[in-house]
Amino acid sequence: MCFMEALRSQPKLEGLDCLSVYYAGLAVLGIGLLFVISSFLALGFIGTFLGDYFGILKEEKVTSFPFNVMDNPMYWGSTACYLGWSIMHVSPAGILLTAVVAVSYMIAILYEGPFTEEIYQQKQKATKNK
Repeated sequence: MCFMEALRSQPKLEGLDCLSVYYAGLAVLGIGLLFVISSFLALGFIGTFLGDYFGILKEEKVTSFPFNVMDNPMYWGSTACYLGWSIMHVSPAGILLTAVVAVSYMIAILYEGPFTEEIYQQKQKATKNK
């Protein structure tokens, strides 16, 4: 809600306010939604919001689409959604906020990526030892 308010209340790049830029933003938004929704469907509710941190793991690490296309598709898909909205609204403030989101996600990935790898390696070792 705050992001959308920033898009509406801040100045626009009037020179870029045209239909082709709007459709480009819509395409970026669509790609972002594809990655976010497909990540959610692959992980499920618990895998998306709670699983790894509470020890509720999948049988094995998810490697199907969209995880076979990129690492952290939910983070990058979400970032693409912010960028798409910013482009659609030709909002420099939105693009700046998208950069803040991207940096925040990059920091999260630095911690979450190795954590996820480690817990699935531990699970795999435990399964082999049984």
